[in-house]
Amino acid sequence: MANSVFRKDVQTRIDEIREADILVGIPSYNNAGTIGHVVRAVQAGFAKYFPDKKCVLVNSDGGSTDGTMDIVRNTAIEDFQSVLLHHRVSPLFKLTMPYHGIPGKGSAFRAIFEIADALNVKACAVVDSDLRSITPEWIELLLKPVLEGGFDYVAPLYHRHKYDGTITNSIVYPLTRALYGKRIRQPIGGDFGFSGRLAKFYLTKDVWETDVARFGIDIWMTTTAIANGFKICQSFLGAKIHDPKDPGADLSAMLFQVASSTFDLMETYTHVWRGINASGPVPAFGFQYAVGLEPVSVNLDRMLERFRLGVRELRGIWKEFLPPGTIAFLDKAGDLKKEEFNMPEEVWVEIMYSFATAAHKKIMNREHLLKSLTPLYIGRTASFVIETWSSDAREVEEKIERLCRVFEEKKVFLLERWD
Repeated sequence: MANSVFRKDVQTRIDEIREADILVGIPSYNNAGTIGHVVRAVQAGFAKYFPDKKCVLVNSDGGSTDGTMDIVRNTAIEDFQSVLLHHRVSPLFKLTMPYHGIPGKGSAFRAIFEIADALNVKACAVVDSDLRSITPEWIELLLKPVLEGGFDYVAPLYHRHKYDGTITNSIVYPLTRALYGKRIRQPIGGDFGFSGRLAKFYLTKDVWETDVARFGIDIWMTTTAIANGFKICQSFLGAKIHDPKDPGADLSAMLFQVASSTFDLMETYTHVWRGINASGPVPAFGFQYAVGLEPVSVNLDRMLERFRLGVRELRGIWKEFLPPGTIAFLDKAGDLKKEEFNMPEEVWVEIMYSFATAAHKKIMNREHLLKSLTPLYIGRTASFVIETWSSDAREVEEKIERLCRVFEEKKVFLLERWD
């Protein structure tokens, strides 16, 4: 059991429940507008797909002031007949609790893992509290592979708009795949299934007072599961619809967080990724179908302006660690008009591997280093938008697949510089 101590009312509730089969956790912070729908979907999933299992729903809240926890407590499905063909056999338990520790999603997850451990559950899932597209089927798809297939970790597979999730598509997916050899399409998806055994394993790791607890939990969970040999799969959940973000807007904080966490994990698991030189697919569950997606707005002119400004102001920093050929390319690209602008995959991969190596060698202040990545990422995203403006989902996925292959082919570039 980890060191965090439950409040008396939570401990009393755990003592009442004693043991459970399934736990679904919903971390939240001021999500009153969306969390009711998520809670109803989870309850309906329990009722429809696991009627004979003892199920627990846990809301781990970061101090909401908008009534989020009250909504969780008071949300019920009035008409179970609408989702059920038969009566539920086992009771459903609900726990709402503020978590303790560093503010952030990781601390919320830690509380969920601890309750899962205390109740000795077999299968767990966590789902985001701002989801508008969650259905009861998600609960089945995230938990069944654990309960019936012996899997320890179930990553989500979604259809997303081609300009939603650009940090995943251009950095996290291709880099994780090249490093650890598993084609997990959404390593930071936010909605995961996992075994009770893996929850216990996560609690043994000494990361809960670090940046992982603040903002790196998704990539940490995925990488920790892969690197430690747990059995992994993916489940297709349909559309991921949440509050969309313009990929050219200020994503620098999120980019810094994701890059920082990913590079930290590279240090922890160097002994694992160093010997991997190819990737393979992981089993996928769920029926894949086309979905309607909400549009994501893009301001290309603003993106290119931020890239050009970066080239003018940060060239001196980049010269310390980027290859001379890359610097020459950036100098030229900074002068290109919109219709001519292009950042090839090979250049982008060398940039990412050079940043990883620079972070590893601590050649400058880490925050300065990682924040200087933002204009380059925005330039790469602008190039991707220009190339795929009239492409359909299949063509976009082929482009991302090509980028992944370049990350794998150029891994030798990383290895040569790492040492």
